[in-house]
Amino acid sequence: MAGARVLIRGGTVVDGTGAPGVAADVLVVDGRIAAVGADTGDAANDAGAGADVVDATGLLVAPGFLDLHTHYDAQLFYDPDLAPSPLHGVTTVVGGNCGLTLAPVNPGDEEWLTRLLARVESIPVAALEAGLTYRWRTFAEYLDVVEATPRAAHIGFLVGHSALRRAVMGPAASADPATPEQLAAMVDLLDAALAAGGLGFSTANAQTQLDGDGRPTPPNFATTAEYVALAAACGRHPGTVLEFIPDSFLRGFSDDDVELMADMSAAADRVLNWNKPLVNPRVPDLHARQLRAADVAAARGGRVVAMMTPQNGAIRHDFEPGYVFRALPGWDGLFALAPDDRRAALADPATRAVLERTVAEATEGLALVVRNWPAYRVAEVDDPSQAGLVGRSLADLATEWGVTPFAAMCEVVVRGGITTGFVRPQFAADDEWSWAVRRELLTDPRVLLQASDAGAHLDMMCGAAFPAEAWAELVRDRGLFSPEAMVHQLSGRPAALYGLRDRGRIAPGAHADLVVLDPDAFGPTAMETRRDLPGGAARLHVGATGVAHVLVAGVPVVHDGAMTGRRPGRLLRSGRDTVTVPARGPDVE
Repeated sequence: MAGARVLIRGGTVVDGTGAPGVAADVLVVDGRIAAVGADTGDAANDAGAGADVVDATGLLVAPGFLDLHTHYDAQLFYDPDLAPSPLHGVTTVVGGNCGLTLAPVNPGDEEWLTRLLARVESIPVAALEAGLTYRWRTFAEYLDVVEATPRAAHIGFLVGHSALRRAVMGPAASADPATPEQLAAMVDLLDAALAAGGLGFSTANAQTQLDGDGRPTPPNFATTAEYVALAAACGRHPGTVLEFIPDSFLRGFSDDDVELMADMSAAADRVLNWNKPLVNPRVPDLHARQLRAADVAAARGGRVVAMMTPQNGAIRHDFEPGYVFRALPGWDGLFALAPDDRRAALADPATRAVLERTVAEATEGLALVVRNWPAYRVAEVDDPSQAGLVGRSLADLATEWGVTPFAAMCEVVVRGGITTGFVRPQFAADDEWSWAVRRELLTDPRVLLQASDAGAHLDMMCGAAFPAEAWAELVRDRGLFSPEAMVHQLSGRPAALYGLRDRGRIAPGAHADLVVLDPDAFGPTAMETRRDLPGGAARLHVGATGVAHVLVAGVPVVHDGAMTGRRPGRLLRSGRDTVTVPARGPDVE
């Protein structure tokens, strides 16, 4: 199809506002929606030479979905399809989250920044080294390079705290508080980045985030004054937002983190988002303590919104690269070993006992989330001779071998290889308490259905699949959302939160970012490992069923569930492509 004029005929239009779907045609002319209704066929003929026709009979026509929390900052250069996001109906993504961006960067710091992104976001460093060229120094130059790089979806970027701090302070960024002069220089860099089109400021004080040398990331050494001063810079630039990963979110938020988020939002008069609320039967009031941050911020004239993944799928863990396991208390010595030596250490009963004990004794942090060892299953093994272990639960193997479930995990690694993978459920499907809490969170106005982490944690999950997974479970299986309400959650609501101009809805004049899907078939495919990154590096991949067409700026990027190879996505810049959503005001719908 040509893309200049497209007529989507015979579908049910769900416009992204939450309103009931209506039978209507949609006419697209030059990347914008020209008409919606029963008479669009005549309008297409009147427009000139007619339009390419998409038959949407029996299908829903919806605004393209948005993914506000991705890490495609590097992947866009070696994977212009931004796979697999468009396969799931996603037409707009935002990178630069968690305080991590690839600019600004001083000469000589490229390797440090690459290893930082690889370590924090669990992206194969070999893929990053092969795919990144660093044809920029400033954030403005990075945006210019992105703008000149074809891609299948629209993309915009927040400005990350780690790069700002490193650009000003050098290696001291990972050790010291900033001087007043250094803080002023950081603010100047951020002002310049936002003026160039950065969508906002992102940061994190999470102690679980470590750089390539195993040290806490630079924002962990910032003072409250530094966080607030940088956040306040957003208040000087239109159409900007704040994003923050608090250190204490695994514990339900400390008073200090709640105060900090409220102060940052109020200082900027901008919405601050964080992720993600946790559901943990062992800490039944955890989610309630996390959401109080929104109430404290509101009382101070700020606004804090939680982004929560909808997925009820499995999370994959391993001992190489071991993104999560390496952050567990007392496990740093194990991960200081080379992979082969690490595997050998896991064969030692004494080492197993120490590792298991330190996690069992933990009272906070990641250990509380991951230590339900009996629930894990073996996902894959390196050694084909051990293929019979795949699919077995650690509980069953522990009984068979007469050991603890954790010792069974170690034994599987010894037999199967260091990159052997395990999966654990995020929530138990038959756990009614967990579902009740998830239902409460997903329908809470303080929570936004987002937080995919697409492009990151590639050995653990495929977060890009969140629209298909949300639809399959929350619309079709559980009936928590109607199709119209889910489309609003995936398009109109996130577009309003970020103030994205003319996106997230179907109306004359809006951008023609559209998805045509079968509501009875939309869902995820089985997870698989693909070695399609630079250097043959692996990632987990989940496709989608039921997606017939995806249009970006009126150009088909997905046809019959497959990428077309066309790349009409544009760079989104603050001010030009966004409007200001003040913390003290309503969403812009």
